Amino acid sequence: MNTLTKPRTALVMGAGDSLGSALARRFAAEGLTVCVARRNAEHLESLVEEIRAEGGIAHAFGCDARKEDQVVSLFAQIENEIGPLEIVVFNIGANVMFNVRETTAQKYYKVWEMACFAGFLTGREAARHMAPRGHGTIFFTGATASIRGAEGYSAFAGAKHGLRSLAQSMAREFGKQGLHIVHPVIDGPIDTPFVRERFPEMVAERPADGLLAPDDIADTYWFLHMQKRSAWTFELDLRPYLEVVTNF
Repeated sequence: MNTLTKPRTALVMGAGDSLGSALARRFAAEGLTVCVARRNAEHLESLVEEIRAEGGIAHAFGCDARKEDQVVSLFAQIENEIGPLEIVVFNIGANVMFNVRETTAQKYYKVWEMACFAGFLTGREAARHMAPRGHGTIFFTGATASIRGAEGYSAFAGAKHGLRSLAQSMAREFGKQGLHIVHPVIDGPIDTPFVRERFPEMVAERPADGLLAPDDIADTYWFLHMQKRSAWTFELDLRPYLEVVTNF
């Protein structure tokens, strides 16, 4: 297929059942061919079917984002067989809670691998393919832990701080090459089954729009992608209007 006729393509690395899925649906609704990836591709079947049922184009991939060979292979396959990447989102969470004295080296390292090192591999491969074309957007999804640590979240905060620094460095390196690097800070609980099950009292105290809605977050990502480069945003925070301080 001629490069000029290949479809505009987006990749969501860490396409979970919440924000990752909302982003995939939003990009597909805008006419992009969407590639979604997580460790188990079978978990993406319903998302892909939903996007296709709405007239979009979607492809699912199994990829452990901590494994360099798998990440390199994923990007090469998408670029060679599907289309040039216009948007790449690193959206892997690893939000776990351990007190410092209970945090083993293995746990700390795994959280760093998932939330920081995997972001480096994803960002590097995205830049390798996108920078020569001189345009495109790379998102690194952040959290409250990207900005400040909290009790019980030393591993998560350390990894998210590292991811933020990666995004800052890439923005300075690749902005002048035409790539828009963005670090949205998700500063609050996202409305997911996990949050509703884990924090039922908090959810019960809030109105229906008191949690971050995945589709509303996805709208903001699209807005950021469409910004003109004379006024690019590197970082902004999204939070419910209640302004409740949380450890998310």
